[in-house]
Amino acid sequence: MKIVCVGRNYTAHIAELQNEKPEHPVLFLKPDTTILQKNQPFFIPHFTEDVHYEVEVLIKIKKLGKYIQPEFAHKYYSQIGLGIDFTARTVQNELKAKGLPWEKAKAFDGSTLIGEWYNKKDFESIENLSFSLEKNGEKVQEGSTANMLWKIDELIAYCSQYFTLKIGDVLFTGTPSGVGAVSIEDHLVGYLEGNQAFSVKIK
Repeated sequence: MKIVCVGRNYTAHIAELQNEKPEHPVLFLKPDTTILQKNQPFFIPHFTEDVHYEVEVLIKIKKLGKYIQPEFAHKYYSQIGLGIDFTARTVQNELKAKGLPWEKAKAFDGSTLIGEWYNKKDFESIENLSFSLEKNGEKVQEGSTANMLWKIDELIAYCSQYFTLKIGDVLFTGTPSGVGAVSIEDHLVGYLEGNQAFSVKIK
């Protein structure tokens, strides 16, 4: 399986990182070696002390698909979740400044947290899902899929123009504003429509 991530999909987050608003979704891949095992802590990697959390709504692909049309994209997933794309921010900024790929900052071991999965039928509207992240009991990120530049079905269709989507692939749909650094002993808890989707300690 592969993890397809979307960057710059929320206007406020684009502004906080002083990025340009893209004409098309920004895509990057993460290998399955990035997945943090359930109930395990996240360990800050040895090569940096500047790691940021980025909470995101997730989609699990259930059908093989290529060149999917937006009006048919809803048939390719039935499960929605919440996760974190941990990012080595200083490393990413250095790579971006040199016009280099982001893999060292985004695709290091353990950098992908995938929380619980929920049936999309459990939610009233996929296009208006609320989600949030708490750090040590304080809300640090809050968003809604209503504020996405590109909606879920549009993202699936767009990604499938470049990558064949396979059963079990996971789509990270972008993070809202409020990203920030983690420190040892921090405790992160994510909520999707009021449901606790994950809990992780930082080591």
